[in-house]
Amino acid sequence: MEREFKIKGLMMDPITNSPIVILQDSQSGTLLPIWVGIFEANAIALQIERVDTPRPMTHDLLKNVLQHMDIQVEKIVVTELKDNTFYALIHLRRDGEALTIDSRPSDAIALALRTDAPIFVEEEVVQSSRNITLDKENLDPEEVKKWLESLNPEELGKYEM
Repeated sequence: MEREFKIKGLMMDPITNSPIVILQDSQSGTLLPIWVGIFEANAIALQIERVDTPRPMTHDLLKNVLQHMDIQVEKIVVTELKDNTFYALIHLRRDGEALTIDSRPSDAIALALRTDAPIFVEEEVVQSSRNITLDKENLDPEEVKKWLESLNPEELGKYEM
């Protein structure tokens, strides 16, 4: 089963100094951190902040190629978490034919932002990853403490490009 997520923010992991995309389930408030590369984080940040670049970036180029070929991005799905690595699929449609393309989640998210495609996460991925819900009744104090030590919510949206 797939659950729809929205981008809650981008931040830097204070321990590894790696960028993290924070996804949030729009129904339950579950948070899902996905560590991404610096270039992909920049591509995501540029789109979140609606910054136009003088020349197309890689994800803009991909979007333009897909549009030119009359291919629609229907959705992206984070499908698996294996050995601390997330996997995703980009679901495309052309002339009624469905296509799926293997992708890193960071690239899929950057493309989804540019094409207004929804972002989904398989339930199994949500369950096997570290996550918390914003529902105060279900919060485990130790889990919240660990979460806040590694992910400072005040840093959301303060990712520097």
